[in-house]
Amino acid sequence: MTNPFIFTSESVTRGHPDKLCDQVSDAIIDHFLVQDPHARVVAECAVSSGVLFVSTHFASTASMMDISEIARRTIDDIGYPKEVFNAKDCTILSSIMDHTQEDYDPLELESLNDMAIDKITARQQASVFGYACDQTEDLMPVPIWLAHRMAARIDSVHGHKKKLSYLLPDAEVQVGFEFNDGKPSRLHSIAVVTTQTENSTVELEQLREDINHKVIHHVLKKEKIAHDDTTQVHINPRGARRGGGPAVHSGLTGRKSSIDTYGGFARFSGTALSGKDPMRIDRVGAYIARFAAKNVVAAGLARECEVQLSYTIGQASPVSLRVRTFGSGELDDQVIADRLREVIDFRVGAIVRDLKLKTLSNQPGGFYNKLAVYGHMGRRKLDVPWEKTNLTAQLK
Repeated sequence: MTNPFIFTSESVTRGHPDKLCDQVSDAIIDHFLVQDPHARVVAECAVSSGVLFVSTHFASTASMMDISEIARRTIDDIGYPKEVFNAKDCTILSSIMDHTQEDYDPLELESLNDMAIDKITARQQASVFGYACDQTEDLMPVPIWLAHRMAARIDSVHGHKKKLSYLLPDAEVQVGFEFNDGKPSRLHSIAVVTTQTENSTVELEQLREDINHKVIHHVLKKEKIAHDDTTQVHINPRGARRGGGPAVHSGLTGRKSSIDTYGGFARFSGTALSGKDPMRIDRVGAYIARFAAKNVVAAGLARECEVQLSYTIGQASPVSLRVRTFGSGELDDQVIADRLREVIDFRVGAIVRDLKLKTLSNQPGGFYNKLAVYGHMGRRKLDVPWEKTNLTAQLK
């Protein structure tokens, strides 16, 4: 039994400067992997008014790509008006370091035997976390789950020739739920802050009506989320904001780790997920930990589950695997941890091999760049491998 509390989580739209950087970083990852699935890449971005800086370190046989062109296509797709952030004319500075000669090591993981997989070790030290709970159909905490849906809806209605053409693609959404006995019991609040074009003549009252009906009520009805007169709704509480995006505030790859994972409801490593190739354990370790936790909950072994994995440089397997079910488990936490070890290979090479992480970028429109907004976890509609629940029978 726990005391009642309110928990809030935030999501942002595609045009938020931090998310713009994440999308550019992962678009670069996709472009390398399409040409060379063995590529080792780290891509980081920073953006400010009219300027985008891209740092890319890689070891790959892929032909030299125009990093600036990848960035411009991503910015253009986000949909900023030219007068706010012009994809064609903005300044793009790039620092590109080719480490192919010393670091390129192509690995055909599917053909390697067990001893060879054991020789593929972590190059980074990392403690990563995966979490799942029974609050939603996607086994995600409901505050971040609903916040992502609100943000996605705003992205679907803003911009030229869309329902709310005066909006810019830079908005923030916060959703709060009241919890009783550790379970969500009531939608407490929704806060939305949007931006609009400088020459917009739309007044605050009209903006609030538009967001209320075309975003909030639309999503609540679609997701069948109950609300009543006690639910607080705040739409641009400090007034209309004309102007937004990089012209107003800067952005950086990896600065939205909470949004990328569980909205702060559960622990996360804090390292960036975007802008890293699939052999980076600080990225894919978070994915396999989510996969493990989700299958535990889907199997009915616990109502909520956190899986912690700790990797050290030079080791293939995690030096630690810890499970916590917070008193909701049908079995002892250590028993669940032992079962996870039996059915999941947590070694670095095995994770990449079993989840087929090197070939996902071959999908139309890429793959990793789609994860860079609305979260990396709970993305069942993208058919991401770490959201599958195909191990429930084995865990039982």
